[in-house]
Amino acid sequence: MIPFDYHRASSVADAVATVADRPDAVFLAGGTNLVDHMKLGIVEPALVVDVGHLPLTDIEQMPDGGLRVGADVRNSDLAAHPLVRHRYPVLARALLSAASGQLRNLATTAGNLLQRTRCVYFQDVTTPCNKRSPGTGCSAIGGYVRYHAILGASKQCIAVHPSDMAVAMAALDATVVYFDADGEHRVALTEFHRLPEDRPEVDTVLPPGALITAVEIPPAPSGARSTYRKVRDRASFAFALTSVAAEVVLDDGTVSSARIALGGVAHRPWRARRVEQRLVGSPATSETFRAAADAELEQAEPVPGNEFKVELTRRTIVATLTALAAGEPR
Repeated sequence: MIPFDYHRASSVADAVATVADRPDAVFLAGGTNLVDHMKLGIVEPALVVDVGHLPLTDIEQMPDGGLRVGADVRNSDLAAHPLVRHRYPVLARALLSAASGQLRNLATTAGNLLQRTRCVYFQDVTTPCNKRSPGTGCSAIGGYVRYHAILGASKQCIAVHPSDMAVAMAALDATVVYFDADGEHRVALTEFHRLPEDRPEVDTVLPPGALITAVEIPPAPSGARSTYRKVRDRASFAFALTSVAAEVVLDDGTVSSARIALGGVAHRPWRARRVEQRLVGSPATSETFRAAADAELEQAEPVPGNEFKVELTRRTIVATLTALAAGEPR
């Protein structure tokens, strides 16, 4: 066992102050990702700061009709909340498609956003990995790539972000609220996660020592219908080969609003802007959906072994939008 110090934070300010200037410190909430990585030897923190009991567990309606979700809200509680189920079915479905019931009962909102890739090479400390040990190389390139990126990858890393919840929140234009020594800050969730470029070890734009305190979701547009579709190797407890979070508004058979995000295909939840641009103002037909998917996937760069994900993603986009156009689910 690797020894470490433990501190039970008394407040958000105390948690942030405790980890200030401590690059060897980590925050602990649900622990469903961190504890695994400590066991595997991926991380060896000298200080663990427990924030899982802080008063960050509320789900509140904001004055504009949006929703503020505390950082420590458990995934199962968020999925079951009446406002989430009624107004944001895409989010409820994404949460319920993730992991297992036992893990959803522990995993937190902030922890879900911050979870690291499940790339088999990242989790195997005997192999080179630029994300785990910068400059050592990417073992996935030329290796087992069934679950790896087809969009936004680099020569340094082709891993994907594993979250389902984050994909739905990216489609919903959520905002991440965090606290550091300078106070409270906000960043759009679509800008929160990074593409690998030449620094794949850095997953997010969150400053060192900052603590996520909430996620804010704007109100859904009037008449919006949304859903989440996940394609995986087995029906439960499996990560996405590809997934689609979609919210659309239809007006007399024409798409008047569209927000689409993809999962399982990039280093971060992939906001499908090209799909959105092709959809808005166009008839809600299979031809439109196919053309929109094609426009997004023109930029796909699969590697030998995961070429199938391009067509799989195309079909999943079309199937998701077709279901929404048919009126179910809402």
